Amino acid sequence: MQQTDILIAPVVTEKSTNAQSKRKYTFRVNMAATKVEISQAVSKAYGVDVTAVNIMPIRKKERLVGRGRSITKRPASKRAIISIKAKQNIDFNKLKTSK
Repeated sequence: MQQTDILIAPVVTEKSTNAQSKRKYTFRVNMAATKVEISQAVSKAYGVDVTAVNIMPIRKKERLVGRGRSITKRPASKRAIISIKAKQNIDFNKLKTSK
């Protein structure tokens, strides 16, 4: 899996924004990505030292309508909470360009 396919998007919610003061950043990641691949992708993309990676699968959310038909309201995905070293931060608007 390539480095660009691992990180999908940062998660910007009230809870994840408050966690940034504790140097914890949340990303939506590829379902097949492992902790090691996520750690390498973040350190390569943003130029920070990752200390820990916690991942959590997000189940799909379905709703039944009519006679047993289901509508998917939210697809299944995976989130990763990245902890980085002290005195470092991630700016989501600036990616580190590799040459």
